Amino acid sequence: MTFFRLPTFMVFKDKQVISTVHGADPRKLSEVVKRLAAEADSHGSGGFGETSAANPGWLGASLPRGYDDVTDQVDVRGLDLLNSDSSLGDARTLFNRSKPSALVSGREHTDLGGSERRIDWVESDTDEQLMLYIPFQSTLRVHTLQITSLPPKNTDQEADDAPVRPKTIHLYTNRAHVLGFEEAEDLVATQTIALQPQDWDGATGTAKIELRFVKFQKVSSLVLFVSDGYGEGEKVRIDRVKIIGEKGEKRELGKLEKIGDEAGE
Repeated sequence: MTFFRLPTFMVFKDKQVISTVHGADPRKLSEVVKRLAAEADSHGSGGFGETSAANPGWLGASLPRGYDDVTDQVDVRGLDLLNSDSSLGDARTLFNRSKPSALVSGREHTDLGGSERRIDWVESDTDEQLMLYIPFQSTLRVHTLQITSLPPKNTDQEADDAPVRPKTIHLYTNRAHVLGFEEAEDLVATQTIALQPQDWDGATGTAKIELRFVKFQKVSSLVLFVSDGYGEGEKVRIDRVKIIGEKGEKRELGKLEKIGDEAGE
């Protein structure tokens, strides 16, 4: 066994040491970090914003400690989306596990064999409101939502037609079906989130929304109601939705029951 007297920094990848720095040398440490960052940008490192064998789905933000991406528990056959532009993506698009096309560089796009940028996002239609119904294959404990929205920064569209990011989101748990817009406005939401511009990650366009965990312990379905967006635009854009939490018991599909007696549940 070898012992080092000086501080030793070892970098591991796939359980193998890929770099070692002996001594507290800021210059060498900085070079190692820059090299790893460059590799992550070009090839992916399994961190947030990338994919890996251990984590096959793209993530726009880091996971909270002790919780997993449970988006695979979404019952895509039961999804419902109201007031969406039918010429763009549908509800299933939001749960696509691939990196959003708006973040795919020209080189990556070519490597994927694409000749045109795919339409893999959702926009509202007649106004900025969207209503998304998300049933799950099992009861979940939902800790966090990750919402990715990537409206184009430079656009020739008029201000009213340019898509914007969601601003106010109302969540309703354990509903048997999608809510109508007027119905939702008359109900007390399980939680209402007012997103701020600084909540959106500059690199991935993702807002990480931590929920009042005690309210989301036995969730068999979730209704996500976007009531307005930022700016003058009358269309809201969403590229991805990720569900972060813990898996519970499998439920029998087709027998979704309302759980809980609290308002909004």
